[in-house]
Amino acid sequence: MTAIERLIRDEIARDGFMTLQRYVALVTGHPVHGYYASAEPFGRAGDFVTAPEISQVFGELIGLALGQAWADQGSPARALLAELGPGRGTLMRDALRALRIVPGAPAALAVHLVEASARLRAIQAETLADAAPVWHTAIGDVPDAPLFLIANEFLDALPAHVLVRRGADWHERTVTVDGTGAFVPGETPCPSGMAARLPASWGAATDGAIGEWAPLRAEAVATIAGRIVRHGGCALLIDYGAAASGPAGDTLQAVRAHRPWPILAEPGTADLTSQVDFAPLLDAARAAGAAAWGPLPQGTFLLALGAEARFDALAHSKDADAVVALVRARRRLLHPAAMGEAFKVMAITPRTAPPPPGFAHPPA
Repeated sequence: MTAIERLIRDEIARDGFMTLQRYVALVTGHPVHGYYASAEPFGRAGDFVTAPEISQVFGELIGLALGQAWADQGSPARALLAELGPGRGTLMRDALRALRIVPGAPAALAVHLVEASARLRAIQAETLADAAPVWHTAIGDVPDAPLFLIANEFLDALPAHVLVRRGADWHERTVTVDGTGAFVPGETPCPSGMAARLPASWGAATDGAIGEWAPLRAEAVATIAGRIVRHGGCALLIDYGAAASGPAGDTLQAVRAHRPWPILAEPGTADLTSQVDFAPLLDAARAAGAAAWGPLPQGTFLLALGAEARFDALAHSKDADAVVALVRARRRLLHPAAMGEAFKVMAITPRTAPPPPGFAHPPA
């Protein structure tokens, strides 16, 4: 029995059940035994591949977009280039390379990374050795300064409460142990206290409806937005999901070795994520006093930043195999049937700032 499984069993034995939100939080985020602290999630040898691992174009365009936002806001001499959940440092490495062409940006933007995993910090230190990054455990620990921030596939890993409508009440999905000792799903016997915090749009849900409510995501966005309101900056939040107008079902999934995996099987050995509902995140940013932009489909956003031209430039003078690889990467990042539509991009800026690159205007 693994250490993380023992922690789960002990808590269920004590309390009778564990909420599914708590299960995901423990399995993915435990600082020593959790998935991100002990597994190798990224790349072909890991469990999944993120956009920065597909092509350098992704990180380069993100870097240039934040560099333009920095210039549009007066090129502050002391600012932060931050990333939440930087993985192996690939995105930040590519962004920094692109930022070299933005006059003054490399000297002005200090690199700050929000990463709790000691194992991943060591990898990031090697990837970004020339950038002298500073690490933080939480967003709130990042110093006060103009903040130009990237969060790619960060929010989807923050656990959501999964709620089920039973009559007039909402009950929360749980994890229990059956007679054979296996982890099995359940529901809280009493209505969930989360119900009072749900959006008004959930009130029309019918019996049996399922929805996910992720206050940790909204709290993270509110923190980022508050920093940007006070000090300036721009945040780009990129994840898979959409802006829902009500409970959108149970989207929690587990992926192991690039294949679906049972959510409750062998906890700590698979990636657990759920789709991001951008609607409450937009509300959280605006409530903090910021302008919230999007969400735009990833393909639309990258095309607006010049993705096609950058892919064409990389393909110039390459051999046939390299060109084929670039074509595949371009399709995967941009095409609606791949990541181009499934992934969305949201931006946060001060209300007085120009539109961030890739966005024409904020929604009403």
